[in-house]
Amino acid sequence: IDATVVYALGLDMKDKVYLKDLEVDSPYNTYKINSLPIGPIANPGTQAIKAALNPETTDYIYYVLDKQNKKHFFTNSYDEFLVKKKEFAN
Repeated sequence: IDATVVYALGLDMKDKVYLKDLEVDSPYNTYKINSLPIGPIANPGTQAIKAALNPETTDYIYYVLDKQNKKHFFTNSYDEFLVKKKEFAN
């Protein structure tokens, strides 16, 4: 998820981000600056705030997005993560 680059380029989160996009000169591009962006890049919704205040207890350390089904897959297994990453690479 390259939210700071998406914001810097004025893209939508549904747009594809290319390697060349990571080179954009912007005070929001955290690939090129060694600090937080100069300002906010988004506002969280109510559901996100509630989730942050009351996080679920899990042992997950990896996740990958299934773009076709618009769902995330979570796991604590690196091998399983790699399998799903390859499976969802569309």
